[in-house]
Amino acid sequence: QVQFVESGGGLVQPGGSLRLSCATSGFFFSRADMSWYRQAPGKERELVARFSWYSTKPYYADSVKGRFTISRDDAKSTVYLQMNSLKPEDTAVYYCKAAAGGSPVGSWGQGTQVTVSS
Repeated sequence: QVQFVESGGGLVQPGGSLRLSCATSGFFFSRADMSWYRQAPGKERELVARFSWYSTKPYYADSVKGRFTISRDDAKSTVYLQMNSLKPEDTAVYYCKAAAGGSPVGSWGQGTQVTVSS
């Protein structure tokens, strides 16, 4: 059974940092493209960052470029998102997701809430 378990969210002040983790199971992690998405209240879910299994150059949305870093540990089947210089507009529920051969793998996890507020 495919599982995504996100953790590491919380309440942080503007300018602060958080590191999100997503532990996965049930699929061939080292051959999957791993992504982080986020969904803010009243908005659609959006792609934040992607780390393809075959590439060393991750993709970042323009809104997080230079502040967020995605990384993966294939031995632990875990993907991370280091978030620095956080802004109130980064407030959202963050989800990780996998794709293999261009197709989504499994269902969405429960996500982890990130709130940036003073």
